Amino acid sequence: MQPDKRHKNKETIKQLCMQQWIKDMAGPGTGLWLIGYLASLALYFTPLWETMGGWILLVIFTPVTVAIAWWWFKQRETFPLPYYAKVGIAWMLIAIVLDYLFIVQLFQATYYGTDVFVYYAMTFLIPVGVGLYLNRTRSVPVSDQV
Repeated sequence: MQPDKRHKNKETIKQLCMQQWIKDMAGPGTGLWLIGYLASLALYFTPLWETMGGWILLVIFTPVTVAIAWWWFKQRETFPLPYYAKVGIAWMLIAIVLDYLFIVQLFQATYYGTDVFVYYAMTFLIPVGVGLYLNRTRSVPVSDQV
């Protein structure tokens, strides 16, 4: 017997969705973390680092992250709000794990201050906020967002 073509098409669509899901979460999440990490290494060797290095990075990279997230998602179809929440969770987890491995463990740093927790919150909230904005400007009904 031949496999059902509809079943095969469903599996192909599911694979493509999963691949896009992984790209949305791992690609920008890791890329944005790497940009911030390199900037923090550069800022580490300045006199500003001890007193407000994290806050400087937060102020500079929050709009950058919003712009990149908006650019990343605006060129594609709309997604329901839980999708953007999952992206935010993934980006936040990527930041937490990579910060722990490449800052706390590598440099034996005492790292977790208020600025870091605000950074983790923003890392989650930015894709969610961008998703809400894009869905509203594209007139996606609220019932379709949940």
